[in-house]
Amino acid sequence: MFSFFLSSGFFLGWSLGANDASNVFGTAVGSKMIRFKTAAIYCSLFVILGAVISGAGASHTLGKLGAVNALAGAFLVAFSAALSVYLMTLAKFPVSTSQAIVGAIIGWNLFSGSVTDINALTKIVSTWIFCPALSACFAICLYKATTIFVSRFKIRMFRLDLITRYSLLSAGIFGSYALGANNIANVMGVFVPVAPFSHITLLGVTFSPAQQLFFLGGVAIAVGVFTYSKRVMMTVGTGIFTLTPVAASVVVWSHSAVLFIFSSQALEAWLQSYNLPTIPLVPVSSSQAIVGAVIGIGLLKGGRGIRWRTVAGITSSWVTTPIIAALACFISLFFMQNVFQQKTYTPVEYNITQSAMQRLIDSELPHAPFEPLMWETFPNGMAFSKAIHSAAELNNEQARSILAIAELFEVEISPDLIQTLKKGPFTKEQINILSQLEGRTFQHKWEIKSALAEESEMFRYRPADKQWNSHLDDFFYQLINRIQT
Repeated sequence: MFSFFLSSGFFLGWSLGANDASNVFGTAVGSKMIRFKTAAIYCSLFVILGAVISGAGASHTLGKLGAVNALAGAFLVAFSAALSVYLMTLAKFPVSTSQAIVGAIIGWNLFSGSVTDINALTKIVSTWIFCPALSACFAICLYKATTIFVSRFKIRMFRLDLITRYSLLSAGIFGSYALGANNIANVMGVFVPVAPFSHITLLGVTFSPAQQLFFLGGVAIAVGVFTYSKRVMMTVGTGIFTLTPVAASVVVWSHSAVLFIFSSQALEAWLQSYNLPTIPLVPVSSSQAIVGAVIGIGLLKGGRGIRWRTVAGITSSWVTTPIIAALACFISLFFMQNVFQQKTYTPVEYNITQSAMQRLIDSELPHAPFEPLMWETFPNGMAFSKAIHSAAELNNEQARSILAIAELFEVEISPDLIQTLKKGPFTKEQINILSQLEGRTFQHKWEIKSALAEESEMFRYRPADKQWNSHLDDFFYQLINRIQT
């Protein structure tokens, strides 16, 4: 059954490969510097490597946007996103799988009554504006630097052609790796919480359940690259603005750098170590990055050669894609649950228990207006959110905190659960501390976090240490997912 439901993830991966490979090698193939077959081989190989090695970073943000908690629901979320991308691919538009999966997750949230995390949504949507703008800036700066370099060293045409060819190939390899690392979250992210996989070890290397999913998704992307990407490659390579080989190389390098920035956990850790502002790890739009870079080159050359009608068609598809995905997901969820009698979501209830009320008081959050709501169980996040907003005026941060505190997550730390957690991505020391909670029952997720913090400093947040807190968030994210499954 899991294999059947995972097929929609394969469909989405195939759609991403068919569409987004154009962003990596489209300019190279369109400018006839690299053959399509060569581009497809390199793209496929490095997409898989990027997905397996570096794909974890961006997947957590999607999990915060909407935690799809049933296998049939994850199937339809991925299927709806894939369908919308496939329809746009037929129209030869390089659309965004990031936007498609976000739209599908919102459709699932609406159907299941889950509250969409506004902070996560804002973080993702902001990149839809920032990503193409940043890519355009990179392209302009890099192109100017390249022309100065070529002019100063008086590189002859034949040698320049050879350098450009290798530059396009190197940029495509880097871009393929970055594409796999950043966009595999779109393909398999919704399946991470519900996957029944265990850790496996091959040749001394341990692969987590998420990495196994990302490998399968990477293979699906590779199949899409080989079977259907050539059409869209030509749209990107020649449809927006006629690029010289040097400009094509600059465009791919700029696109690849943007994708890498938004998916690199190592870069995030380095910035955190120096207390510098970090860049959010979110699955950004590969299509927007490449289109932004191409337009940047066009604007640098005066903008007269830009085919604005093609740009308008592409940008309109960016608006319609998430809408189509959301509608398709909502409708298909209705039929799956009511006609085929499949469980598309696990209800998440909310209750201001005595411990939750004390937590509100300790956190200095509004609490007096919610006393009449105590011990009333709400069937989903939307119903509870409506109730607390009716009782008091709250900002987004307050509402998000109250939702997290009141969310019910009843679990007993049993010996069987401890044995299950031993198969997870946890150290022996972490398992030993978790074992100290054996026999205890919790009603809320935050109670588990608090209990662990009481047992060991290892599980305590540090106000001035962003890197440590990010590591701890990752641990709790994996722990909760493991308990749920």
